[in-house]
Amino acid sequence: MLNKLKDVFKSSRVKEEEAYLHEHAIQFNPQQGYIVDGIVLNQALSERLEYFSNRRLNKFDDLKALYYAAMLINEKIDLEITQQKFVARLGNTEENLLQFKSIVKKLNDYYRNFIREK
Repeated sequence: MLNKLKDVFKSSRVKEEEAYLHEHAIQFNPQQGYIVDGIVLNQALSERLEYFSNRRLNKFDDLKALYYAAMLINEKIDLEITQQKFVARLGNTEENLLQFKSIVKKLNDYYRNFIREK
């Protein structure tokens, strides 16, 4: 009986996770890493991640590390947007920084709600 209850909760949790991934257009490819909104993050945004995480991260594969670096990343993005001084070599604009911040939030919410040990 207890095992049946565990299975019900486990399958419910898996369905919630799948719904979250589908709703937020998040996919994981073993060769390419995370793909969000059709953007292969490790190819398109790794340099920006490295800059905003103060060289702590250069790939989006470690969601735990991304989760713990998110505060720093968000502060640096907010500062750059507030000052309107964008890093030209990264092609930063207010629009793509807000998109980057949104992607980090989606991955952090996924990590916090479905992966992190509670």
